[in-house]
Amino acid sequence: MTTVRLCIFQTDYYYEYTECDSVGSRWRVAIPHILGTCSALPTPTRGTDCSFSCAVGEFLEMSAQQCTPCAAGSYSLGSGVRFDQWDTIPAGFTSLATYMDPGPSGEESQACNSSSWTPQGVYLESSRDECTVSLVYAVHLEQQGSVSFSYQYPDNNIFFEFYVQNEQCQEMAQTDDQKWIKLTTNGEWDTHTVNLKSGTNILYWRTTGILVGGKMVKPVLLRNIQIEGVAYTSECFPCRPGWFSSSPGSSSCQPCPRNTSSNKGAASCTSCPDTQYSHEGWSQCKERPPCSEKDYFQIHTACDSEGKTQVMYRWVEPRICEENVTGAVALPPTGEREACPPCNPGYYNTNDSTCFPCPPGTHSDGTSVCEECPAGTEPVLGYEYKWWNVLPSNMKTSCFNVGNSKCDDMNGWEVAGDHIRSGAGGSDNDYLILNLHVPGFKLPTSLAGMTGTEFGRITFVFETMCSADCELYFMMVKSTTVVESWEGSKERQSYTHIMTRNASVSYTWAFQRTNQAQDVMTLHTHILHKHTYIHIDVVILYSVSVTNVQDGVASACRACALLSQSSQRSGSCIPCPAGFYIDRDTNRCQECPPNTYLSGHHTYGEDACLPCGPGSKSNKEHSRCYSDCSFSHTEHNRTLTFDLSSLSPVASLTIGPSFTSKGTKYLHVFNVSLCGHQGKMAAVCTDNVTDLANKDMGSDSTQFVNSVDSFICQSTIIPADGRGFRMALASQSISLADTFLGEINLICVFVFDSLFLRSTQATGSCERGRSAVMTIRCNPEKMDHGQLTVPSACPAGTCDGCTFHFLWESGSACPHCTQDDYHQIEGACKGGVQVTLSVWNEPKLCTKGMSLPAKSSAPCEAIALWLKVGVGGGAFLAVLLVSLTFYFWKKNKRLEYKYSRLVMSANKECELPVADSCALAEGEEPEDDVVYSHKPSLLGKLRAIANKREGDSSESVQLKSSQSERWVWG
Repeated sequence: MTTVRLCIFQTDYYYEYTECDSVGSRWRVAIPHILGTCSALPTPTRGTDCSFSCAVGEFLEMSAQQCTPCAAGSYSLGSGVRFDQWDTIPAGFTSLATYMDPGPSGEESQACNSSSWTPQGVYLESSRDECTVSLVYAVHLEQQGSVSFSYQYPDNNIFFEFYVQNEQCQEMAQTDDQKWIKLTTNGEWDTHTVNLKSGTNILYWRTTGILVGGKMVKPVLLRNIQIEGVAYTSECFPCRPGWFSSSPGSSSCQPCPRNTSSNKGAASCTSCPDTQYSHEGWSQCKERPPCSEKDYFQIHTACDSEGKTQVMYRWVEPRICEENVTGAVALPPTGEREACPPCNPGYYNTNDSTCFPCPPGTHSDGTSVCEECPAGTEPVLGYEYKWWNVLPSNMKTSCFNVGNSKCDDMNGWEVAGDHIRSGAGGSDNDYLILNLHVPGFKLPTSLAGMTGTEFGRITFVFETMCSADCELYFMMVKSTTVVESWEGSKERQSYTHIMTRNASVSYTWAFQRTNQAQDVMTLHTHILHKHTYIHIDVVILYSVSVTNVQDGVASACRACALLSQSSQRSGSCIPCPAGFYIDRDTNRCQECPPNTYLSGHHTYGEDACLPCGPGSKSNKEHSRCYSDCSFSHTEHNRTLTFDLSSLSPVASLTIGPSFTSKGTKYLHVFNVSLCGHQGKMAAVCTDNVTDLANKDMGSDSTQFVNSVDSFICQSTIIPADGRGFRMALASQSISLADTFLGEINLICVFVFDSLFLRSTQATGSCERGRSAVMTIRCNPEKMDHGQLTVPSACPAGTCDGCTFHFLWESGSACPHCTQDDYHQIEGACKGGVQVTLSVWNEPKLCTKGMSLPAKSSAPCEAIALWLKVGVGGGAFLAVLLVSLTFYFWKKNKRLEYKYSRLVMSANKECELPVADSCALAEGEEPEDDVVYSHKPSLLGKLRAIANKREGDSSESVQLKSSQSERWVWG
């Protein structure tokens, strides 16, 4: 049975306020720490007004209901709360992993169960996969307030948004600047602030990876979440371990300096013993290890007045090793003095061995004095760095650490004579930064009139040597865009990036030994493991050159176009008009021949005009070759003419859907500008994730990242229904073809026309750039715009990631019709008129061109001449035959009569008399008829007549007797 006692000590209970009523008042009530253990609690009293709040550094002491300063070792925001300790996810926060497009069996959602926001000590890290992970926190504000947080968002392959809902889960109205988080440069922290309304606010930090390329993305990092607008705070927050606040009434705590430490709620920091060390913000000291070769690095000193330099060795800072212990290595002595390397091209050497840039209009190769350019030439401005005794004045080096371990005082890169290399850094996941600032680009005078897209180019030679998952990034900082990156060890190689827009830009090389996020405390606990990376993983930069730099220096001179001799300014350089080159003999501007184009960085001599590919022509400015949608092809003495103008509008092809390993649905969208448009690259692919994230960064940055203009470009689309987004996401927009190479014709059953295009921008995986082959097929069944497809063997349009193949079937791709494509059919003669009809050959493989001739008619006769001749000849032959038949019949009748008389005489005398003559006497008429025993046929009669005409022939006639039948020969 529980004993109930009187609550006479304040330690037996605590105070809380009731909910505010309709008039904004509330009551203070006492609640025992253990319910039912005491009675006689203090009577409820009227509390402070609901809108009451304390100032920063104070808290509301409930017994007196007065604001009281926080004690040393703690802090308060007054009317706000701050979360800056991320050893665990603080109470009130929830990490939810969801998959917005689950399959019928739900396996996709199962794949995201392990995805979450992960605490890393001093910051919170987002998931690295394509699952949608939300960090949720609900807070009730009694007055209008705000939420702010620090973050790193270096990778646009993660979709990152922050939004607020009310208690009905309705999204609060937010501007695009509040909702879409802008990108940050690698290693830099930015702050995002959003105003909040009074009442319940549910805060969402949501990320989704876009892992359609199979490459690991950089996570989003959060720290220092601060919420203003809560009614009051009834207690102060103690400083976390490694931090302190030395005075009462503090609004924040400060990190302990290096080589000191503190426990939770400390008012001061304790120094480490001499044999131990600590970094800033550490909660405990660690034993110093013996120094080794991995704890120092070498540098080259600046040239002295005698033109000498030497190698020196320095400890890696902050130095944590112990030099005076058994097994420790001492710092090596300084090296011998040696001659300094020459100045970089465009610079000259002074008496004190310092290199200075050549004055405008002069040039130097770095080993001689600056000289003026000869008449008829102009300086080639730019930067060319290949000697690294000192860091050029327009380059800076720095170090950023993901966990903010303050490596800012370290050099990220170190010069080393003939190269510059990455420095030691402070931890494995430091970003070692090298920055080159270019104020802008200025084309040489001779090129000022060109309308091409190249304003300059940067080329650098590098090498990486890595034992783990190191990565080198090359970026344009203003746009926070990673132009290219390389993972792992890479042999010495060159990379070139072409600038297609004229703007100030900072190029950045960022090297990271490992992208595995580690807690700063854990990282330095394994300090020996850290030193394993420092001298094994390194990037070496041998040379850097940038062309056409505004206010650059000149290493050489180039020929320029001159005014005519009759001009008062004869000998002065002038810009050639667009499409003109500089003649080698006269140094005058000459227009390029038809159907040639000028290379972007060379205009001297006629050979600068490069011929366009087959079936293509140049635009008016000779800056680009393109197809004007028409071409001809001759084969077997037949000329085929094609007109593809109906295919000139930009066409789109959507391929997919495809799915990542965790089931994210995505599509590939290709935009194609096949021909026409006077050579303008009309196909545009927009990256709307980057566009929204950088909306407020200004025109100088958005012009680098918003869109890609090309003949053929590709975007990766994540549908709105695929991840529960409010809009479809377009990212990873790339150009597949910005140069038209030409076309090749193939004549088969159908007519093909293959167009070849290429992108001049090389990538890490496509050293020669990307290329595209567009095959156009005549298909009369697909009229108008036709159908665009990709090979079934390569459903993404490419099998190697570098060469893309497309098939465009359309009736508009058929050749123009000619007289060889139809035949004529003549009708029967009716009523003296004959009709002639023209019909197409089947199958019809032509379009436009010649039309079918109209139906024609011509007079004709009902009976043709040949028929008349045939009928007449047949009638004549028939009459002749009848006449001959009658004649021979009559002749045969006489012969029959003669033989009948002979037969009759033989019957009377029983012998045959000798006939003196078989003919009838003159005037004698036959008296009897010959009687045949069998009636002879016409053929037999004719045969008998024929036999009669032979000289010794005789006739045989079968006679009919009353006694018997006999044969009589004469």
